[in-house]
Amino acid sequence: MVKKRVLSGIRANDRLHLGNYLGAIQGMFALQEDSDYETFYFVADLHSINVNYDPKKFQENVRHVVLDYLAAGLDPEKSTLFIQSHIPEHVELAYLFSSVMTVARMQHLPTYKEKVKNNPKNVNMALLYYPVLMAADILTYKANAVPVGDDQLPHLEVAREVARKMNEKYGTDFPEPEQFKTEGHYVPSLTGEGKMSKSVPGSFINLTDDLSIIKKKLASSPTDSGKGDKVPEKGGVANLLMLVEIFQGKDKRGEYEKQYTSTGIQYGQLKEDLAKAIYAELKPIQEKRKKLEKDTEYIDKVIEEGGKKAKKIAKKTLKEVKIKMGLV
Repeated sequence: MVKKRVLSGIRANDRLHLGNYLGAIQGMFALQEDSDYETFYFVADLHSINVNYDPKKFQENVRHVVLDYLAAGLDPEKSTLFIQSHIPEHVELAYLFSSVMTVARMQHLPTYKEKVKNNPKNVNMALLYYPVLMAADILTYKANAVPVGDDQLPHLEVAREVARKMNEKYGTDFPEPEQFKTEGHYVPSLTGEGKMSKSVPGSFINLTDDLSIIKKKLASSPTDSGKGDKVPEKGGVANLLMLVEIFQGKDKRGEYEKQYTSTGIQYGQLKEDLAKAIYAELKPIQEKRKKLEKDTEYIDKVIEEGGKKAKKIAKKTLKEVKIKMGLV
């Protein structure tokens, strides 16, 4: 039986936080245990340079993402882990793919418009080119499924368009990749609005945060008087209760809801106990990460071996495309 391929990447200027881990990463890594799937996970360093970044710290950041992946549960014996820029075929394929896409199509993407609005002084070609390179990331490995959030669906549609157009024009055999929704928790923001997001300061807890930092972050989470006729269904209190349910269980949440409509909730104690419960979840990951940080030879080997596996597939795909396009 031919395995379905799944591919996902994390930018080098991002770090895994609790929302990533519980919302998607656990599900992604569960796929590596499923014999029906072949999993590819990478550090998207090329996607990280279309914004302002520090070149001196960049390689350190790349390595941090590798450590996050491994500490969170990626098994290099079961999943292929690689660094995007180590596979130059991605860039060459992206250029070839750009020949079937228009500038206007890229400019009309809502994600591009949003980036331009948020960073008007840094509207570079790499930003415009981002979805085409993402298409190359996916199609290089002929991935059938990509674990992405709904916010990335416009980019996934570009990958599907590229696959369609290349197949129609040149007779390639790219699958049209589908969104893969992993089962996981919706992890609410500490700000009281939406979910945890790296783009919203104060909304998230990193996988590397210690107990004191978690306590500090929860302390700033908005609350109310702690008492009322009806338990809030949205806002800071609702989000705190959702976190209680995720980390301490439904029964504990039920206790707090009863307190809210009777004696009142003592938020100081709630946040203290919640911080300890969150840290208990993160402690094994952090301990594993500390061991991995010391074993530099192992990390280097994982990166090298993963790169070899990825490159073998990438070279084959590139050769097929160049033949179809009459370039060789």
